[in-house]
Amino acid sequence: MPTKRGADSRRQDFNEIYEEFKPESAAEQASRCSQCGIPFCQVHCPVQNNIPDWLNLTANGRLEEAYELSQSTNSLPEICGRICPQDRLCEGSCVIEKGFDSVTIGAVEKYITDTAWENGWVKPANPASEKDQSIGIIGGGPGGMAAADLLRRKGYQVHIYDRYDRVGGLLVYGIPGFKLEKDVVERRARLLEDGGVTFHMNFEVGKDATLEELRAKHDAIVVATGVYKARDISLPGSGQEGVVPALSYLTASNRKGLGDEVPEYENGTLNADGKNVVVIGGGDTAMDCVRTAVRQGAKSVKCLYRRDRKNMPGSLRETQNAEEEGVEFVWLSAPKAFLGDGKVTGVKAIEMHLGIADATGRQVPQEIEGSEHDIPADLVIKALGFDPEDIPTLFGAPELEVSRWGTIDADPITKMTNLDGVFAIGDIVRGASLVVWAIRDGRDAAVSIDEYLQQHAVAKAS
Repeated sequence: MPTKRGADSRRQDFNEIYEEFKPESAAEQASRCSQCGIPFCQVHCPVQNNIPDWLNLTANGRLEEAYELSQSTNSLPEICGRICPQDRLCEGSCVIEKGFDSVTIGAVEKYITDTAWENGWVKPANPASEKDQSIGIIGGGPGGMAAADLLRRKGYQVHIYDRYDRVGGLLVYGIPGFKLEKDVVERRARLLEDGGVTFHMNFEVGKDATLEELRAKHDAIVVATGVYKARDISLPGSGQEGVVPALSYLTASNRKGLGDEVPEYENGTLNADGKNVVVIGGGDTAMDCVRTAVRQGAKSVKCLYRRDRKNMPGSLRETQNAEEEGVEFVWLSAPKAFLGDGKVTGVKAIEMHLGIADATGRQVPQEIEGSEHDIPADLVIKALGFDPEDIPTLFGAPELEVSRWGTIDADPITKMTNLDGVFAIGDIVRGASLVVWAIRDGRDAAVSIDEYLQQHAVAKAS
């Protein structure tokens, strides 16, 4: 990996923790690729990046060509290079991995793309011809941005509608700056705008317009809203002050970093400064929360997870970074109640052990009787994942079909829903998933929409 700033230094700010590769270091790292016959790194990349090829180009100093190849399959390569859990995807599938000494693919991808931006190789869309058809994209997160990129390059008139005041969705408000500095997202949004994408910010579908009204306005619609409703646990004391959902906490921190006025941060409701913090959960969102709390000046930060390290769903690299920064992991422990009298003072936890595996193959956590213990806490953050909101009701479209999990039911190949010309992508279809899968869905949907609109144009002409 590139040089990582020391834990004492990076605890003081929200800047990214890895330095940039030097050209010779990037070339040396890229040259470690064995160019194997079956590139498992590419097979296990959701967007099917041509990883061995652009590593080879990087090793030979042909960086502009490496960038062109990288961005040909990924609309947001500089973002994936920073936040993808490469240890679970491409790098984890590298055939030379020994003690996780695989090629650092993500860091090279970041280096290639940052170099491209610095040298002016990244250009806005400049379609050969303009088309009359327009597409409305609901949601300006990674999936919506990826779809907009490809559709605009094909010459369509693209409009993105988003309920937030900035483009990027969770890239801006959910992911902390030490993993993804916000100017990286902002410059990509500017590139889309420079290429002709029209943004409608602070626009809430169902309030400012119904889905049917947008369908009447555009030739195709893409629903890319993501999932934002926090999963909860019904435990005694959960309604007390100081027990907060992860996204509210992270959004407040990111808004503060962007210079917004955030009353909940200023009055301490969503600020960990000087507090004993307990984060419940073991995914990447939990890692974002514990590392944010450290930077806000928390007195202590503990992560409570009901399974062990080996069964943790979050990135192992992120777990290691958190431990270096002073986070204490309380493995095999689950909350039973939140202590306090109107304001949380602690978490009553119980020790767990892993029993036999269930249908998914994961061992089921079971409580150890008589092992209850109290953990002091002034702020408890619940990072338990996300569920979809009731999109048909919110959009005023009861005819839009959803799955039994509440996600939109869309064709896995074409991404079209039961409504003609309405497509759906990303987390609102998959459930809470990775940014790179949203990008893949956005690109796939763009191809399907292009075919759909061309067929309609031919039918109309005949």
